[in-house]
Amino acid sequence: MKKYFLIALLFVPMTFIFPQSIGELAPDREPLQLPDNAYGMDLLFGEGGFGFGGFYRSNINNTLTFFTDLSISEAKDENEFEYVDYWGRSYTVGKKNRIFLIPLFAGLQNRLFANELGDNFRPYINFAFGPTMVVTSPYEREFFNSLKYAQANYTVGGYIGFGANFGLDQTHLAGINIRYYMIQFFNRGIESLEGKPKKSFGGFFITLNIGSMY
Repeated sequence: MKKYFLIALLFVPMTFIFPQSIGELAPDREPLQLPDNAYGMDLLFGEGGFGFGGFYRSNINNTLTFFTDLSISEAKDENEFEYVDYWGRSYTVGKKNRIFLIPLFAGLQNRLFANELGDNFRPYINFAFGPTMVVTSPYEREFFNSLKYAQANYTVGGYIGFGANFGLDQTHLAGINIRYYMIQFFNRGIESLEGKPKKSFGGFFITLNIGSMY
């Protein structure tokens, strides 16, 4: 958790410092005309593990973008811990289910400091909301075998975040986004650990965006 806050503390001041210094030194320029649409893949790294997904974006105007994204990532209970036995095999004590989050979100992305910063560094804030499927599979079974016994649960969720796109390439898109996901069950929870139902899932994710613009 501490590393995410350190990244945030480094990133946020930069977005305020750069506009002042660059805006005073850089000459007037013609804005880069980037394509209005983009699609690609997301790589997610969070406290619960690794995830991946895809996105589609469409510009509403020069600073506001509509987007949708779909992803899958693993979730864990914060009280989980792994035990390694004498033969080097690891397992999580008391774990009942593997849990996978599969949200389908739609949201808005707002570019920051469009007139002050160069087009090769395009910071933004974003938020999204939508339905989420939470899939569980029994931990006692081998991973692929357990998928035959998977069960789906449905709820809603969303995230807020900030990030930046990089580069002047008008064909390819590359960026990073730090998000805080909020996925909530209201009437019941899901057991990751035996006898300890969990109602709130999510947390911080660092997301790498790789795509194409057209």
